[in-house]
Amino acid sequence: MPELAEVLYFAKQWRAGLGKKIARVHLHPGKRIFRGIRPADLSQRLPRQKLRSIQTHGKQMLFRFGNDRWLGVHLGMTGKLSAEPPDHLPGKHDHLVLYTRTRALVFQDPRLFGRVRFHASPHPPGWWSSLPIPVLHRKFSFPRLSEILKKRGRTPLKPLLLRQEFFPGIGNWMADEILWQAGLNPRTLAGSLHPPAIAGLHVKIQKVSKEALRIIGRNWSDPPRSWLFLHRWDDGGKCPRCREALCRQPVGGRTTCWCPVCQKVALPRGRTRS
Repeated sequence: MPELAEVLYFAKQWRAGLGKKIARVHLHPGKRIFRGIRPADLSQRLPRQKLRSIQTHGKQMLFRFGNDRWLGVHLGMTGKLSAEPPDHLPGKHDHLVLYTRTRALVFQDPRLFGRVRFHASPHPPGWWSSLPIPVLHRKFSFPRLSEILKKRGRTPLKPLLLRQEFFPGIGNWMADEILWQAGLNPRTLAGSLHPPAIAGLHVKIQKVSKEALRIIGRNWSDPPRSWLFLHRWDDGGKCPRCREALCRQPVGGRTTCWCPVCQKVALPRGRTRS
């Protein structure tokens, strides 16, 4: 599933349409990606409007057309955006195509887990305005992270990092990377972390997010081989830090990769190893 950096990368593909008027709209109106809206609003209210701005927030995208029309996109598991030639013929999975004079802006989603939203107002839609604090915002502070960990103290770290109401944009591979770089086992209970470990986790959340946006979000490049990212997929993959064989097992219902040497389970507060 696309995460923070992948979402930015795909949103940038529609920059080819910035400042250009939509000439016509092609869509597959019966598809579930349009749940909750009238697809006719897209085909009737987007033509003759210019694409004025593109924003991303976690796994969400928002495109502004004209002065008062907003298109929201969530890519789901298999969605992607692209800019194609103006004579592009929509394929089976091209569920939304916005044609300009020079490019066709395409939303493709083979498995239909994505979503398209539409809102007509001078102001951004309420669902966008109510999104949680981004992990790179100054308000996502050490006290904020400490509060989340305390509130969800009995939740293991891995599934907690996947909760979008707390960590928007972080998905499976980013959560694994953050925990590996922080030296924290994915099964460690959130409430068991001491302040130094919380501080370390906060640093790695922001570091991994910034670097992912800089590298993947820019041009789809891979992170360096010193990261877990390029080793977590390999059968028999080894930790790039200690060369121990990596573990891959479900944690909180999601396939998780970690190093059993570098990421030991933290003990509850007040307990010491015998």
